[in-house]
Amino acid sequence: MARTPSNMLPLGTSAPKFSLLDTVSNQQLHLDDLKGEKGTVIMFICNHCPFVKHVNEAIAQLGKTYQKQGISFVAISSNDVENYPQDAPHLMKLTAEEEGYTYPYLYDEDQTAAKAYDAACTPDFYLFDDNLKLVYRGQLDDSRPGNGVPVTGKDLEDAIQAVLNNKLVSEMQKPSIGCNIKWKKD
Repeated sequence: MARTPSNMLPLGTSAPKFSLLDTVSNQQLHLDDLKGEKGTVIMFICNHCPFVKHVNEAIAQLGKTYQKQGISFVAISSNDVENYPQDAPHLMKLTAEEEGYTYPYLYDEDQTAAKAYDAACTPDFYLFDDNLKLVYRGQLDDSRPGNGVPVTGKDLEDAIQAVLNNKLVSEMQKPSIGCNIKWKKD
């Protein structure tokens, strides 16, 4: 299992715009349509990665908890489905249903969103404020498959709580660790 860290996009970066297919609703969705009233979590995930499978329950629960409080959640898969067919859009829809995602699961077929966000791994988490400025990027928490640390979502949840309470998000942020995004060969 590869252990690829986040690239850690600079804080304050404006969220790159995108228009991607939502595999759940089968509609093309734009960032402007998905922006949360108080903040927006964008996460790069995929179906098959053991690091994502390890946190699926927690990310589904975080969405359910914070969407009601004005934080939008958006999941994006950018993997090359030709070489990783288990990440294909029809299977993304099944994963979203099975895992209880209450948010869009977008397919980044040409990988432009992943490149724009400088995403490197799955899972890779980004939290933007109400003006779509980056305030947090990195890990969900310290848990990894097999390390015995419970999945709590603490790092991302602390950042969300700071945004909701109009406080500064700590700049002490750790990169996520996961499988590398499966880039298409040119």
